[in-house]
Amino acid sequence: MPWHWLHPLATHPGFGSACMALAVLVALAVDRLWGEPPARWHPVVWMGRALEACGARIAPTRETHRNLKHFWLAALVWGALAALVVIAAAVLQGMLLWLGSPAPARPQGLDIEGVGMAGAHAVQTALLALLTATVLGLLLKPMLALAGLQSEVRAVEAALGESLEAGRARLAWLVSREVDSLGVDEVRQSAIESLAENLNDSVVAPIFWFALAGLPGAALYRFANTADAMWGYPGMRGGRYWQWAGKWAARADDVLSWLPARLTALLLALVAGGVSLGQLAGEARKTPSPNSGWPMAAMALALGVQLSKAGVYQLHSTGRAPTPCDAAYAQNLVSKVALALVLIALTAIVFVVFGMDA
Repeated sequence: MPWHWLHPLATHPGFGSACMALAVLVALAVDRLWGEPPARWHPVVWMGRALEACGARIAPTRETHRNLKHFWLAALVWGALAALVVIAAAVLQGMLLWLGSPAPARPQGLDIEGVGMAGAHAVQTALLALLTATVLGLLLKPMLALAGLQSEVRAVEAALGESLEAGRARLAWLVSREVDSLGVDEVRQSAIESLAENLNDSVVAPIFWFALAGLPGAALYRFANTADAMWGYPGMRGGRYWQWAGKWAARADDVLSWLPARLTALLLALVAGGVSLGQLAGEARKTPSPNSGWPMAAMALALGVQLSKAGVYQLHSTGRAPTPCDAAYAQNLVSKVALALVLIALTAIVFVVFGMDA
Protein backbone atom coordinates (compact mmCIF):
# COMPACT_ATOMS: atom_id res chain seq x y z
CA MET A 1 0.00 0.00 0.00
CA PRO A 2 1.58 3.36 -0.98
CA TRP A 3 2.07 6.10 1.60
CA HIS A 4 -0.56 8.42 0.14
CA TRP A 5 -2.93 7.16 2.83
CA LEU A 6 -1.55 10.08 4.86
CA HIS A 7 -3.74 12.42 2.80
CA PRO A 8 -5.82 11.98 -0.38
CA LEU A 9 -3.90 14.80 -2.09
CA ALA A 10 -0.42 13.35 -1.51
CA THR A 11 0.14 11.57 -4.84
CA HIS A 12 -2.87 12.49 -7.02
CA PRO A 13 -3.79 16.11 -6.13
CA GLY A 14 -6.57 16.52 -8.71
CA PHE A 15 -8.08 13.09 -8.09
CA GLY A 16 -7.74 13.51 -4.32
CA SER A 17 -9.31 16.99 -4.29
CA ALA A 18 -12.30 15.79 -6.29
CA CYS A 19 -12.73 12.76 -4.03
CA MET A 20 -12.61 14.85 -0.86
CA ALA A 21 -15.06 17.47 -2.12
CA LEU A 22 -17.44 14.79 -3.39
CA ALA A 23 -17.10 12.88 -0.11
CA VAL A 24 -18.32 15.93 1.83
CA LEU A 25 -21.36 16.14 -0.45
CA VAL A 26 -22.06 12.43 -0.01
CA ALA A 27 -21.73 12.66 3.78
CA LEU A 28 -24.08 15.65 4.02
CA ALA A 29 -26.58 14.04 1.64
CA VAL A 30 -26.62 10.75 3.57
CA ASP A 31 -26.99 12.67 6.83
CA ARG A 32 -29.93 14.61 5.40
CA LEU A 33 -31.68 11.59 3.91
CA TRP A 34 -31.04 8.87 6.49
CA GLY A 35 -29.58 10.48 9.60
CA GLU A 36 -27.47 8.45 11.98
CA PRO A 37 -26.45 4.81 11.45
CA PRO A 38 -27.61 2.24 14.04
CA ALA A 39 -25.78 2.53 17.36
CA ARG A 40 -24.16 -0.89 16.99
CA TRP A 41 -22.43 0.30 13.78
CA HIS A 42 -21.69 3.87 14.87
CA PRO A 43 -17.97 4.64 15.38
CA VAL A 44 -18.72 7.55 17.72
CA VAL A 45 -20.78 5.22 19.92
CA TRP A 46 -17.78 2.86 20.02
CA MET A 47 -15.57 5.78 21.04
CA GLY A 48 -18.02 6.70 23.79
CA ARG A 49 -18.14 3.16 25.16
CA ALA A 50 -14.35 2.93 25.24
CA LEU A 51 -14.08 6.30 26.98
CA GLU A 52 -16.76 5.32 29.48
CA ALA A 53 -15.04 2.04 30.34
CA CYS A 54 -11.63 3.70 30.73
CA GLY A 55 -12.97 6.71 32.59
CA ALA A 56 -14.57 4.48 35.22
CA ARG A 57 -11.07 3.19 36.04
CA ILE A 58 -9.26 6.53 35.92
CA ALA A 59 -11.39 9.18 37.60
CA PRO A 60 -11.70 8.94 41.42
CA THR A 61 -15.05 8.63 43.11
CA ARG A 62 -14.43 11.57 45.45
CA GLU A 63 -12.94 15.02 45.24
CA THR A 64 -9.17 15.30 45.47
CA HIS A 65 -6.65 18.12 45.58
CA ARG A 66 -4.10 18.69 42.81
CA ASN A 67 -3.68 15.21 41.37
CA LEU A 68 -1.10 14.86 38.60
CA LYS A 69 -1.29 11.07 38.72
CA HIS A 70 -4.86 11.05 37.44
CA PHE A 71 -4.06 13.84 34.97
CA TRP A 72 -1.18 11.98 33.32
CA LEU A 73 -2.92 8.61 33.45
CA ALA A 74 -5.94 10.10 31.68
CA ALA A 75 -3.65 11.82 29.16
CA LEU A 76 -1.90 8.52 28.36
CA VAL A 77 -5.20 6.67 27.97
CA TRP A 78 -6.57 9.50 25.81
CA GLY A 79 -3.46 9.31 23.63
CA ALA A 80 -3.67 5.54 23.28
CA LEU A 81 -7.35 5.60 22.32
CA ALA A 82 -6.78 8.52 19.94
CA ALA A 83 -3.94 6.61 18.27
CA LEU A 84 -6.23 3.61 17.74
CA VAL A 85 -8.89 5.86 16.20
CA VAL A 86 -6.40 7.58 13.88
CA ILE A 87 -4.75 4.30 12.82
CA ALA A 88 -8.11 2.66 12.09
CA ALA A 89 -9.25 5.66 10.04
CA ALA A 90 -5.91 5.85 8.20
CA VAL A 91 -5.99 2.16 7.31
CA LEU A 92 -9.55 2.40 5.99
CA GLN A 93 -8.73 5.52 3.98
CA GLY A 94 -5.46 4.02 2.75
CA MET A 95 -7.09 0.82 1.54
CA LEU A 96 -9.82 2.79 -0.20
CA LEU A 97 -7.44 5.16 -1.98
CA TRP A 98 -5.06 2.34 -2.87
CA LEU A 99 -7.86 0.38 -4.51
CA GLY A 100 -9.41 3.46 -6.12
CA SER A 101 -6.33 5.35 -7.33
CA PRO A 102 -6.33 5.94 -11.11
CA ALA A 103 -3.89 3.92 -13.21
CA PRO A 104 -1.24 5.85 -15.18
CA ALA A 105 -2.44 7.00 -18.59
CA ARG A 106 -1.23 4.92 -21.52
CA PRO A 107 0.51 6.41 -24.55
CA GLN A 108 -1.71 8.61 -26.68
CA GLY A 109 -1.01 6.60 -29.81
CA LEU A 110 -3.18 3.72 -28.67
CA ASP A 111 -6.81 4.11 -29.66
CA ILE A 112 -10.02 2.27 -28.83
CA GLU A 113 -12.55 2.49 -31.68
CA GLY A 114 -11.68 6.13 -32.33
CA VAL A 115 -12.30 7.27 -28.75
CA GLY A 116 -8.65 7.39 -27.77
CA MET A 117 -6.96 6.09 -24.68
CA ALA A 118 -6.84 9.60 -23.23
CA GLY A 119 -10.64 9.79 -23.29
CA ALA A 120 -11.05 6.27 -21.95
CA HIS A 121 -8.60 7.01 -19.16
CA ALA A 122 -10.50 10.21 -18.26
CA VAL A 123 -13.79 8.30 -18.03
CA GLN A 124 -12.16 5.59 -15.92
CA THR A 125 -10.66 8.21 -13.59
CA ALA A 126 -14.02 9.98 -13.20
CA LEU A 127 -15.79 6.72 -12.35
CA LEU A 128 -13.07 5.77 -9.87
CA ALA A 129 -13.30 9.21 -8.25
CA LEU A 130 -17.09 8.91 -7.95
CA LEU A 131 -16.90 5.41 -6.43
CA THR A 132 -14.04 6.30 -4.10
CA ALA A 133 -15.74 9.52 -2.98
CA THR A 134 -19.00 7.68 -2.28
CA VAL A 135 -17.32 5.17 0.01
CA LEU A 136 -15.17 7.87 1.62
CA GLY A 137 -18.30 9.95 2.20
CA LEU A 138 -20.02 7.00 3.86
CA LEU A 139 -17.00 6.63 6.16
CA LEU A 140 -17.06 10.38 6.89
CA LYS A 141 -20.80 10.51 7.61
CA PRO A 142 -20.65 9.14 11.21
CA MET A 143 -18.35 12.04 12.09
CA LEU A 144 -21.17 14.47 11.12
CA ALA A 145 -24.53 14.87 12.83
CA LEU A 146 -26.44 17.80 11.37
CA ALA A 147 -29.84 16.20 10.82
CA GLY A 148 -29.87 14.60 14.27
CA LEU A 149 -28.88 17.89 15.90
CA GLN A 150 -31.61 19.85 14.15
CA SER A 151 -34.18 17.17 14.95
CA GLU A 152 -33.32 17.27 18.67
CA VAL A 153 -33.57 21.06 18.83
CA ARG A 154 -36.91 21.01 16.99
CA ALA A 155 -38.11 18.40 19.50
CA VAL A 156 -37.35 20.79 22.38
CA GLU A 157 -39.45 23.53 20.75
CA ALA A 158 -42.28 21.08 20.08
CA ALA A 159 -42.16 19.89 23.70
CA LEU A 160 -42.28 23.51 24.92
CA GLY A 161 -45.49 23.87 22.93
CA GLU A 162 -46.97 21.16 25.16
CA SER A 163 -45.70 22.35 28.53
CA LEU A 164 -42.69 23.79 30.30
CA GLU A 165 -42.06 20.46 32.03
CA ALA A 166 -42.03 18.63 28.70
CA GLY A 167 -39.63 21.23 27.29
CA ARG A 168 -37.28 20.83 30.23
CA ALA A 169 -37.35 17.05 29.95
CA ARG A 170 -36.55 17.16 26.25
CA LEU A 171 -33.78 19.74 26.74
CA ALA A 172 -32.13 17.38 29.25
CA TRP A 173 -31.46 15.02 26.30
CA LEU A 174 -29.49 17.80 24.61
CA VAL A 175 -27.50 19.61 27.30
CA SER A 176 -25.62 18.68 30.46
CA ARG A 177 -26.75 21.67 32.56
CA GLU A 178 -29.39 21.48 35.29
CA VAL A 179 -32.81 22.08 33.66
CA ASP A 180 -35.31 21.79 36.52
CA SER A 181 -35.26 25.49 37.39
CA LEU A 182 -35.28 26.87 33.83
CA GLY A 183 -38.17 28.97 32.55
CA VAL A 184 -39.60 28.93 29.03
CA ASP A 185 -37.21 31.60 27.75
CA GLU A 186 -34.23 29.87 29.31
CA VAL A 187 -35.16 26.49 27.83
CA ARG A 188 -35.44 28.06 24.38
CA GLN A 189 -32.15 29.93 24.86
CA SER A 190 -30.38 26.71 25.86
CA ALA A 191 -31.70 24.89 22.80
CA ILE A 192 -30.57 27.69 20.46
CA GLU A 193 -27.16 27.82 22.17
CA SER A 194 -26.77 24.07 21.75
CA LEU A 195 -27.73 24.33 18.09
CA ALA A 196 -25.07 26.99 17.48
CA GLU A 197 -22.33 25.29 19.50
CA ASN A 198 -22.95 21.87 17.99
CA LEU A 199 -23.01 23.31 14.47
CA ASN A 200 -19.27 23.63 15.04
CA ASP A 201 -18.75 20.37 16.95
CA SER A 202 -20.89 18.17 14.71
CA VAL A 203 -20.54 19.73 11.25
CA VAL A 204 -17.99 22.46 10.57
CA ALA A 205 -15.09 21.16 12.67
CA PRO A 206 -15.21 17.56 11.36
CA ILE A 207 -15.31 18.86 7.78
CA PHE A 208 -12.49 21.32 8.54
CA TRP A 209 -10.24 18.56 9.88
CA PHE A 210 -11.25 16.25 7.04
CA ALA A 211 -10.10 18.89 4.55
CA LEU A 212 -6.85 19.31 6.48
CA ALA A 213 -5.99 15.71 7.35
CA GLY A 214 -8.45 13.41 5.59
CA LEU A 215 -10.54 10.80 7.39
CA PRO A 216 -7.99 10.42 10.23
CA GLY A 217 -8.30 14.15 10.95
CA ALA A 218 -12.11 14.03 11.12
CA ALA A 219 -12.03 10.90 13.28
CA LEU A 220 -9.46 12.40 15.67
CA TYR A 221 -11.55 15.54 16.08
CA ARG A 222 -14.72 13.54 16.74
CA PHE A 223 -12.87 11.44 19.32
CA ALA A 224 -11.50 14.55 21.05
CA ASN A 225 -14.94 16.17 21.10
CA THR A 226 -16.54 13.01 22.49
CA ALA A 227 -13.84 12.71 25.14
CA ASP A 228 -14.42 16.31 26.19
CA ALA A 229 -18.17 15.68 26.44
CA MET A 230 -17.58 12.64 28.67
CA TRP A 231 -14.46 13.58 30.65
CA GLY A 232 -14.05 17.34 30.40
CA TYR A 233 -15.89 18.42 33.54
CA PRO A 234 -14.44 20.63 36.31
CA GLY A 235 -16.00 18.65 39.14
CA MET A 236 -18.23 15.69 39.94
CA ARG A 237 -20.25 13.99 37.22
CA GLY A 238 -21.71 10.50 37.14
CA GLY A 239 -20.21 9.70 40.52
CA ARG A 240 -16.66 10.52 39.35
CA TYR A 241 -14.41 13.52 39.99
CA TRP A 242 -13.10 14.88 36.67
CA GLN A 243 -11.24 18.01 37.74
CA TRP A 244 -7.86 16.43 36.98
CA ALA A 245 -8.76 13.26 35.08
CA GLY A 246 -10.69 15.28 32.50
CA LYS A 247 -8.38 18.25 32.10
CA TRP A 248 -6.34 16.83 29.19
CA ALA A 249 -9.49 15.91 27.25
CA ALA A 250 -10.93 19.40 27.75
CA ARG A 251 -7.72 21.14 26.62
CA ALA A 252 -7.27 18.87 23.59
CA ASP A 253 -10.79 19.69 22.41
CA ASP A 254 -10.13 23.41 22.97
CA VAL A 255 -7.04 23.25 20.74
CA LEU A 256 -8.71 21.28 17.93
CA SER A 257 -11.85 23.45 18.02
CA TRP A 258 -10.12 26.85 18.14
CA LEU A 259 -10.06 27.67 14.43
CA PRO A 260 -13.25 25.77 13.39
CA ALA A 261 -15.29 27.60 16.06
CA ARG A 262 -14.28 30.96 14.62
CA LEU A 263 -14.96 29.70 11.10
CA THR A 264 -18.44 28.60 12.22
CA ALA A 265 -19.10 32.05 13.67
CA LEU A 266 -17.93 33.70 10.45
CA LEU A 267 -20.19 31.45 8.34
CA LEU A 268 -23.18 32.24 10.57
CA ALA A 269 -22.43 35.94 10.32
CA LEU A 270 -22.12 35.77 6.54
CA VAL A 271 -25.35 33.82 5.93
CA ALA A 272 -27.27 36.05 8.35
CA GLY A 273 -25.86 39.34 7.06
CA GLY A 274 -25.59 42.55 9.05
CA VAL A 275 -23.57 41.05 11.93
CA SER A 276 -20.70 43.26 13.08
CA LEU A 277 -17.51 41.20 13.31
CA GLY A 278 -16.12 43.57 15.93
CA GLN A 279 -19.20 43.13 18.10
CA LEU A 280 -19.08 39.39 17.48
CA ALA A 281 -15.51 39.17 18.79
CA GLY A 282 -16.43 41.19 21.89
CA GLU A 283 -19.47 39.05 22.71
CA ALA A 284 -17.66 35.74 22.06
CA ARG A 285 -15.09 36.48 24.77
CA LYS A 286 -17.76 36.67 27.48
CA THR A 287 -18.00 32.88 27.86
CA PRO A 288 -15.55 30.81 29.95
CA SER A 289 -14.92 28.53 26.96
CA PRO A 290 -12.38 29.84 24.44
CA ASN A 291 -14.46 28.44 21.57
CA SER A 292 -18.15 27.87 22.24
CA GLY A 293 -18.82 31.58 22.67
CA TRP A 294 -18.04 32.28 19.02
CA PRO A 295 -20.89 30.39 17.30
CA MET A 296 -23.27 31.21 20.17
CA ALA A 297 -22.48 34.93 19.97
CA ALA A 298 -22.88 34.87 16.19
CA MET A 299 -26.29 33.23 16.59
CA ALA A 300 -27.39 35.70 19.27
CA LEU A 301 -26.42 38.70 17.13
CA ALA A 302 -27.94 37.21 13.98
CA LEU A 303 -31.28 36.63 15.74
CA GLY A 304 -31.16 39.83 17.79
CA VAL A 305 -31.80 37.85 20.98
CA GLN A 306 -30.13 37.40 24.33
CA LEU A 307 -28.52 34.05 25.07
CA SER A 308 -27.35 33.43 28.62
CA LYS A 309 -26.50 30.96 31.33
CA ALA A 310 -27.34 32.19 34.82
CA GLY A 311 -24.25 33.26 36.73
CA VAL A 312 -21.90 32.32 33.88
CA TYR A 313 -22.39 34.52 30.80
CA GLN A 314 -24.83 36.78 29.00
CA LEU A 315 -24.48 37.19 25.24
CA HIS A 316 -26.04 40.22 23.51
CA SER A 317 -27.48 41.52 26.77
CA THR A 318 -29.52 44.19 24.98
CA GLY A 319 -31.30 41.59 22.87
CA ARG A 320 -34.85 40.42 23.44
CA ALA A 321 -36.01 37.04 24.70
CA PRO A 322 -36.13 34.43 21.91
CA THR A 323 -39.51 33.41 20.49
CA PRO A 324 -40.62 30.29 18.59
CA CYS A 325 -40.00 32.28 15.39
CA ASP A 326 -36.40 32.87 16.48
CA ALA A 327 -35.95 29.16 17.11
CA ALA A 328 -37.20 28.46 13.57
CA TYR A 329 -34.93 31.13 12.09
CA ALA A 330 -31.96 29.66 13.95
CA GLN A 331 -32.67 26.35 12.23
CA ASN A 332 -32.81 28.18 8.92
CA LEU A 333 -29.41 29.79 9.53
CA VAL A 334 -27.85 26.41 10.33
CA SER A 335 -29.29 24.97 7.11
CA LYS A 336 -27.81 27.92 5.20
CA VAL A 337 -24.38 27.22 6.69
CA ALA A 338 -24.70 23.61 5.53
CA LEU A 339 -25.66 24.88 2.06
CA ALA A 340 -22.61 27.17 2.10
CA LEU A 341 -20.41 24.15 2.83
CA VAL A 342 -22.01 22.33 -0.11
CA LEU A 343 -21.33 25.30 -2.39
CA ILE A 344 -17.72 25.43 -1.21
CA ALA A 345 -17.34 21.72 -2.00
CA LEU A 346 -18.93 22.16 -5.44
CA THR A 347 -16.66 25.12 -6.17
CA ALA A 348 -13.65 23.00 -5.23
CA ILE A 349 -14.82 20.27 -7.64
CA VAL A 350 -15.26 22.79 -10.48
CA PHE A 351 -11.77 24.20 -9.92
CA VAL A 352 -10.30 20.70 -9.88
CA VAL A 353 -12.08 19.69 -13.09
CA PHE A 354 -10.99 22.83 -14.94
CA GLY A 355 -7.51 22.49 -13.50
CA MET A 356 -7.23 18.93 -14.79
CA ASP A 357 -8.49 20.00 -18.22
CA ALA A 358 -6.06 22.92 -18.47
